Amino acid sequence: MADDNAKQSLLSETVDPSHLNESNALKRRKIRRCGSAPLSVMNCSGHNGIGSLPHLKSMFVKLEPSFKQVFILLAAYLAVGTLCFYLIRDQIKGRKTNGVLDAVYFCVVTMTTVGYGDLVPDTILAKLLACVFVFSGMALGGLILSRAADYIVEKQEVLLVKAMHRHEKAGPAEILKDVETNKVKYKFFLALILLLVLIIVGTLLLSLVEKLSFIDAFYCVCVTVTTLGYGDESFSTGVGRAFAVFWILSSTICLAQFFLYLAELYTEGRQRSLVKWVLTRKMTFSDLEGADLDHDQAVCAAEFILYKLKEMGKISQEDILLWMERFKDLDVDGSGTLTRANLMLSQ
Repeated sequence: MADDNAKQSLLSETVDPSHLNESNALKRRKIRRCGSAPLSVMNCSGHNGIGSLPHLKSMFVKLEPSFKQVFILLAAYLAVGTLCFYLIRDQIKGRKTNGVLDAVYFCVVTMTTVGYGDLVPDTILAKLLACVFVFSGMALGGLILSRAADYIVEKQEVLLVKAMHRHEKAGPAEILKDVETNKVKYKFFLALILLLVLIIVGTLLLSLVEKLSFIDAFYCVCVTVTTLGYGDESFSTGVGRAFAVFWILSSTICLAQFFLYLAELYTEGRQRSLVKWVLTRKMTFSDLEGADLDHDQAVCAAEFILYKLKEMGKISQEDILLWMERFKDLDVDGSGTLTRANLMLSQ
């Protein structure tokens, strides 16, 4: 009986949505199931089932990185590192310019694991400090700065899409839809553009300030952004090292984000291909048997949807079994539906 009710509910919601206003009973939230497959049906009067979106939005806002905290952490790391390496500047050998500038430069080179070798720890204390700051710097760059960079790129997506549609009469809704549909692709292109700009700027500065040939300057830039840091070419002047403090940090993080978005783009492409294949292929008798979760020789809408989601890799059989157990725990009277009475009894 519960199966018939669930099927009728699914059909009525799909075929004739106007019936939602014909009965006060449909204004309540219910959870129905078809056979052993649960289906959540949220009909909130006046909210069209999205009444919880403001709450979810506030949750995601809280998850956004606080740039004040990021800036404070980065400033604290650089301040402590600069102070430590300045105090032991005599224990660091190599090409030196200004004591404070060299300390900041050495701190950034250590943090980003570039390690040119133009400044090298020469005592036990200096080597131990370098070990501490390289691990803490990698954690700061990998966990905090990368997340902040990802957030900045996401904020620039809308500007990129607006620029692409500047000759078209695209409204805010169309632009936002385009951003959501091609989110990973736009993030990838933004990271690529920013990386190219940083490479060009770095090459020009090394050519003009460090007096390197164009090839050597480009070579030094590539060695830096990939954190190879051979050390045969590096920033050796005061102006060059002042620029390097900001440029090395930005370029290395940008390259890491670029490859991250490239991997996401590849994964998304494979996922879309799989979804397209699942949606277009013909249903077979074996598929029908696999989708029949309750073995009643019939497949309802909920069972069909669950089977297709499993085929797309969106959910697993373990997920379904887990939530079915939870549903059975709440369905105290075994009616196949959840009501207020069920929730009260389960508590």
